[in-house]
Amino acid sequence: MSNKVEKDEFSGTDTTGHEWDGIKELDTPMPRWWLWTMYASIIWAIGYWIVMPAWPLISSHTAGFLGYSSRGSLEQELADATAAHAEDRNALVTMELSAVKNNSQLYQFALRGGKSAFAVNCSQCHGSGAQGAPGFPNLNDDDWLWGGDVDAIYETIKYGIRSDHDDTRIGEMPAFLTDEMLTKEQINDVAEYVLSLSAEREDTAAVDRGQEVFMENCASCHGDKAKGGRDFGAPNLTDAIWFYGKDKDIILRTISRGRNNVMPAWVDRLDDATIRQLALYVHSLGGGE
Repeated sequence: MSNKVEKDEFSGTDTTGHEWDGIKELDTPMPRWWLWTMYASIIWAIGYWIVMPAWPLISSHTAGFLGYSSRGSLEQELADATAAHAEDRNALVTMELSAVKNNSQLYQFALRGGKSAFAVNCSQCHGSGAQGAPGFPNLNDDDWLWGGDVDAIYETIKYGIRSDHDDTRIGEMPAFLTDEMLTKEQINDVAEYVLSLSAEREDTAAVDRGQEVFMENCASCHGDKAKGGRDFGAPNLTDAIWFYGKDKDIILRTISRGRNNVMPAWVDRLDDATIRQLALYVHSLGGGE
């Protein structure tokens, strides 16, 4: 490597003085267009620093001459969208829920808003397609714990189940074994009886004993025919829809330890128009009454 600057004999250009393995680096000037582009970029950058938010400070940042904020822009867009839909939202709040379906434009507005609100607030438990999961009801079928008409769905969403709201719906299943209300043998018989309601069981003696125990301890909520009770959120035990699963071990665990799921009250989290949109959307999924 040499630091001697000399002129290249072929191009007549000065060298930088750098040489590697006999190859000398030429000090070729940058193209004019490239230099002007670089100068223009520097001027643009300085101008951007002045008019736009650019430099971080200790607890904030430079606001810029224009005072632009992407968050502020988003808030303005949301405010504009809310204002554009204000008329529909007001109509949704004042109209009877059962009558909204008769107004095609308003009903479609409600369904679109309800679908969006469901994805943000409800899909975490009920699934993106409202198909449910063990302990979280499937909202696409026709099995409803607290009622499936649009007004009942609205009340359920608004006040929740066993939530902290004063008007929440209360439905608690006792822990029959933990609280020493039934013996293990009695619980096994009740499980055999419950299973016999939707499938034939071989141990008919256990089924008969279980029916007697069921009538004494469970029928007050689930009904004499085990069809369920919406006043308590007690599921129908005679169909093929199972809240936690139809395996006997799961049923034994349910009877022994009880089930006390909680659904939040959305009245303090969402405005009334959004809750109504959710009720109409859930009702439209296919299982609404």
